[in-house]
Amino acid sequence: MQERRSLVEFRLLEGPNLYFPRPAVKLTLDLGSVMELTTAQAREFAKNLGLAKVRPGPERSHFRQRFAARLVAHLVRRLARAGGVNRLAVRSRPGGTVSQLVIAFPWRHAGRAEALADGVAAVLDAAGQGERAIDQAMEASAFGLANAPLGKSPQLLRPRIPVVAVTGTNGKTTTSRMLGHIAQLAGRSVGWSSTDGVYINGELVEAGDYSGPSGAGQVLRHPGVQLAVTETARGGILRRGVGVAYNDVSVVTNITADHLGLGGIDTLDQLAEVKAVITKITRPKGWCVLNADDPRTFAMRLGTKAQVWVFSRDPDSPSGRAVLDDGGRVTTLLDGWVAVLSAGSDPLPVVPIIDVPMTLAGLSRVNVENVLAVTSAALALGFTVEQVAEGLRSFLPGENNPGRMNIWSLPTVDGTGELSVVIDLAHNEAGLEALLEIVHGIQPPGGRVLLGIGTAGDRTDDVFVRLGEMAALGADVVEIAHKSEYLRGRQMTELGELLRQGATHAGVAISAEHEAELPALVSLVGQARPGDVVALMAHQDRAEIDRWLTGHGGTRDSAETLRAKVSRAETAQPPG
Repeated sequence: MQERRSLVEFRLLEGPNLYFPRPAVKLTLDLGSVMELTTAQAREFAKNLGLAKVRPGPERSHFRQRFAARLVAHLVRRLARAGGVNRLAVRSRPGGTVSQLVIAFPWRHAGRAEALADGVAAVLDAAGQGERAIDQAMEASAFGLANAPLGKSPQLLRPRIPVVAVTGTNGKTTTSRMLGHIAQLAGRSVGWSSTDGVYINGELVEAGDYSGPSGAGQVLRHPGVQLAVTETARGGILRRGVGVAYNDVSVVTNITADHLGLGGIDTLDQLAEVKAVITKITRPKGWCVLNADDPRTFAMRLGTKAQVWVFSRDPDSPSGRAVLDDGGRVTTLLDGWVAVLSAGSDPLPVVPIIDVPMTLAGLSRVNVENVLAVTSAALALGFTVEQVAEGLRSFLPGENNPGRMNIWSLPTVDGTGELSVVIDLAHNEAGLEALLEIVHGIQPPGGRVLLGIGTAGDRTDDVFVRLGEMAALGADVVEIAHKSEYLRGRQMTELGELLRQGATHAGVAISAEHEAELPALVSLVGQARPGDVVALMAHQDRAEIDRWLTGHGGTRDSAETLRAKVSRAETAQPPG
């Protein structure tokens, strides 16, 4: 492809994506050549391309941007006809600035798709250069497209085994792991892919972030796998599309602020639109499992052809009632039990919530929701109530879910007593909120909270400021634990300053800053007194942290130990 001024990015999406439920081309275009035209020139350009009766609007305006979107869609279809495609679906949306536009259309052959993209950019580059230049660009582009080599075709996987796709802002990995555990315990050969890697029957076969299409591909191509559980992240959908043509069950945990400002996704509504892709490719006889307490997630029921199964902590939720009225199902809490509701049937009890270790004695609201989601998905896949209950009872936070809400007991440095340590990914505001919920839920009378904070550099500045504020309001001692491998092109000093700025808003000074997570933990533990709770937002040093805690006498809390801590903390709460 030649270098074109108007072409910012050409991307082949090899699976269902934000624009189409099938492979598509995504073009990011610089509209400068069209935005700078006078109104008369813009009309003339449109006329040269065969588009009459237009209202271009003023230069560099949003009116002009919308005009350009219509013009480019017309241009794409006209050039496509030169390549023998008489009907081509084209979708567009504004880019990051008023001078940018994103255009998408399906593709079957990479060579032809690239030639079409090049032709569109070549004609846009000719805008304002006169009718002859435009005609020449059109003629050359049409010729290039008609004679372009076909190139490769999309290698989209069409699964022959059941597939569960899991997405959402928080809880994806925990939900995927729990589903895999239930399936494995029930005798299925199961593979799952997540941000931690690719696992086959609980064994790590490929470490790394495999929450995109490559992870799904590895699981589905592995011999003997009978069920695939695929964690599906925002980035993979935007960069390459979903790795499979369809799924049997889709699960959306929640939609909260994370990674906004990246990849053209600036709002929660846009983020929800990306996450909803997996629900649109769920088979009609399959199930779409949605969080009924999250309005953006609940709204996804309107865009799926599948049956709807929602989960809610409130058994009288209006959204749950609406789903029941439409013939769907609801998983909720009744008298302390995880239970399933369906119209015309009595409630189906599954397991007492207190018996599920992942809920941390019922303390973790987020993990209660994850359990409800997992119960829904597992039953939708055909597992029995007994199999689901057994899997939920035997899934342990530390052993089966490393790095997510792992709670330890650790001797103090001076040996005079014991403290609690909570390790969690907590990579965004909702994650830190959930972490603080757990910390305060086990904080004994007179105990302090010592917190290490930090996240990857691909968050916006306001996220770091807000994390600093939340930490300062929720902890007695706050230190920064940088993630040197996840700076994403930013400087530690810059990120540290933003966190400090947030803490200052709450009237607190952050006491220290560390280049990695383990040194931050060592520092906080060194200051802790008997009864204190140390918490750390951890990701990159997780294995080293576990080894350090074990080497210094730390033990993972059993369900009984955790219940005792929760009970002790509850007795300290004032009545009412």
